[in-house]
Amino acid sequence: MFQIPDHVRPVRDRVLRFVDEHVIPHERGLDRPWAESVTLLTELRERAKAQGLWALGHPAEIGGGGMAMRDYLFVNEAVGRTEPGQAVFGTNTLQTALLLHKHASPATRAELLLPLVERGHGVSFAVTEPGVASSDPTQLQTRADLVDGEWVVTGRKWFTSWVDRSSHVLVMCRTEPEHVPVHQAFSMIVVPTSSPGFTVVRDLPVLGLHDVLSGHFELAFDQVRVPADALLGPRGAGFTLSQERLGPGRIYHCMRWLGQAQRAFDLLCRRANDRHTGGRPLADRQLVQKMVFDSYLQIQSARLMVLHTAELVDRGDQARVEISAIKVQCAQMVHDVVDRAMQIYGGEGMTNDLPLESMYRHARYGRIVDGPDEVHVQRVARSISRSYAGDTPTGWDFATR
Repeated sequence: MFQIPDHVRPVRDRVLRFVDEHVIPHERGLDRPWAESVTLLTELRERAKAQGLWALGHPAEIGGGGMAMRDYLFVNEAVGRTEPGQAVFGTNTLQTALLLHKHASPATRAELLLPLVERGHGVSFAVTEPGVASSDPTQLQTRADLVDGEWVVTGRKWFTSWVDRSSHVLVMCRTEPEHVPVHQAFSMIVVPTSSPGFTVVRDLPVLGLHDVLSGHFELAFDQVRVPADALLGPRGAGFTLSQERLGPGRIYHCMRWLGQAQRAFDLLCRRANDRHTGGRPLADRQLVQKMVFDSYLQIQSARLMVLHTAELVDRGDQARVEISAIKVQCAQMVHDVVDRAMQIYGGEGMTNDLPLESMYRHARYGRIVDGPDEVHVQRVARSISRSYAGDTPTGWDFATR
């Protein structure tokens, strides 16, 4: 279960080699906004496609590699060694592509899905709103009313990624009256970014990050009109669709964070051996040895939990407890490992001579993206506690998960 399968190793090795030989040497060139880095990114994408390394986790029937979740984990670890890797290999569209693949109408699939997978961009996902706690999406204020055969969308969204390279946005909005139960009152609507009344208000700066994957926008919808059949999936199914997208996405984040942590761990351990103080390498110092030990423990523990979660998903289990648990664990793990590596490098670790300072900012963002850690902690504790309650408690049996 814990070893790289024989059929996966050749693909993983090729991805790892591509990352180390072609992507990491160009990190500086990709550490720029989309408009400034798109030429370099396009060149690297074409190289990846030519080597059969494009969209490996996407279903084969929509132009991807068709890898199972657990197999893909080993590959996405290699992709995650460098933050731009997900853009270079087309993995950044996987969450949205899976949602469209399952729920889009034939016309929407033809218009959006295949181009999304092929191009690596084109459709954004808008849920979060200014002034509304993202930990409680039942409070979302954006709404759509059906008027004369068209949805009229009004409201604001923010932290909607990559709108600058998207032709459409999937908008989570209230479509049902107040008496409808709140978790059945929201829908997903496909809105063209060219629609009258659609406005990009601003690009939100996030922790000083300006790389090729940056671009998190605030949007305004002022009486935006789209056809009645612009719904994605059934009316009132917005919450279900949102969780279908976010659940696997959290696993993909964890996969990449493992790759980031491996790279930071390598840097930490090499520095501990190369740098001497008082005539001895740092690796001989007990405080440094504790850093190595704690990093090993966190990475290995997180990796085994992610593997287990991916296997559950491949078996058809929703794995909600496990997904929430690894999201919290892995976000903290990569933050801690990168932080220790920065500490070992001292002042150099704070500069962009090394990838650590950028990795650190991305790691901090990870404790909020796709749900703040506190929400996932509460969800795990509540689910497990409830399994021991009631007239016929099942309990939580670790051995049978």
